[in-house]
Amino acid sequence: MAAQKPSIPKGTRDFGPIEMVRRNYIFNTVQKVFKKYGYLPLETPAMENLSTLLGKYGEEGDKLLFRVLNSGNFLSKVPDEKSLQNAPSLVNLITEKGLKYDLTVPFARYVVQHRNDITFPFKRYQIQPVWRADRPQKGRYREFFQCDVDVIGSKSLLSEVELIQITDEVFSILGINVKIKINNRKVLAGVAEMMGQADQMMKITIAIDKIDKIGIEKVNEELISSGIPPDAVDKLQPVLTFSGLRNEKLVLLRGLLSDSEIGMQGVCELEMVFDYLSGFDLKSEVEIDLSLARGLNYYTGAILEVEALDVNIGSICGGGRYDDLTGIFGLKDVSGVGISFGADRIYDVMLQSDLFPLDLAQTTRLMFVNFGKEEERFCLDVLAKVRNAGISAEIYPDHVKMKKQMSYANNKNVEFVAMVGENEMAEGKISLKNMESGEQEKLSVKELIAKLSVE
Repeated sequence: MAAQKPSIPKGTRDFGPIEMVRRNYIFNTVQKVFKKYGYLPLETPAMENLSTLLGKYGEEGDKLLFRVLNSGNFLSKVPDEKSLQNAPSLVNLITEKGLKYDLTVPFARYVVQHRNDITFPFKRYQIQPVWRADRPQKGRYREFFQCDVDVIGSKSLLSEVELIQITDEVFSILGINVKIKINNRKVLAGVAEMMGQADQMMKITIAIDKIDKIGIEKVNEELISSGIPPDAVDKLQPVLTFSGLRNEKLVLLRGLLSDSEIGMQGVCELEMVFDYLSGFDLKSEVEIDLSLARGLNYYTGAILEVEALDVNIGSICGGGRYDDLTGIFGLKDVSGVGISFGADRIYDVMLQSDLFPLDLAQTTRLMFVNFGKEEERFCLDVLAKVRNAGISAEIYPDHVKMKKQMSYANNKNVEFVAMVGENEMAEGKISLKNMESGEQEKLSVKELIAKLSVE
């Protein structure tokens, strides 16, 4: 029997040491900023009950849930007469759990389940993988990490302002030029009212959310094919095509939505957020995007997306306000707002833009060459002292040709190589070679530690 060719599922990836070092650089940067603003870490299980997940992401989102077969005899609950052709009914009988689609719904479930142990407003960050049964393509994976930061238990717009500050600071540190786009679901609800289609808001927002992928014409066609009258779609066009400055967009909205109470609430919230932001020296451009919709059902107020300006890869960060997500789990009127950093897309942007620090891949600063058993014993004693001084170091494990050992050091980007032969042992010294410059010098153990501690 031929050996099986190893492979992994489409839409997933292995991460080697270099990739992991770079990914950890992103995670550590994001985490450091989150902590700076007073957020605490949280983790939830990879799996959630389907009753927790279903109905929270809209019809299209629910289709992308990875379901997990029940343990053991998963067909035990299927009646004998159940037709295998009735797939939806069958699926519901053999699966009760699913992999989480995002971190927000599990967070809301956690808040309700542990509400007696939480101090509100509750500020948490969460860095974990999520899964979506999507069609794999560039920048879109079936398993990917999200870095979420949320505050729940307050309706204050200061939270939106803080999240924009966090977003600006993270991308400034990472060196990514971005545009932060903001809109408000109340504005979109007002637009639906202005169109005479208040009860069709979800259809309208789901279609608008695809505008970057399929363009305005296709969005209009989708709206009409879903039952929105052509004259109502015509009323939507000024919102989708207007490209003026921020204040001009606000004037346009005030005119279009003057008869919509909820629409005007959204406009006032946008104005207040920008009023707060005017007091900060943000590095990133923040603009109103009237076509920004974010199709998830649970958003109710401000919605945010971040676009990388130098790499065409789609949204690399997004989120918004949800006023009653916890209500689904029995805890009413607890408002929250959060954003999610797409670590995988951020990684791709940084790789294409050559933004990772050059020294990230270096894990070993000093490697001891192995000349034999006696030399090993001498080097092991020195190695322990070097490591105790906080310097990353290793000894080549085998006594092999010098060329192979030096090749290993080069491939690992080792900064210095220590060589100890009979002469060095007799003198109690180490020959230290700088792998970049080629310079070589003899040092005592104390001098060696002092040199590498200040380099």
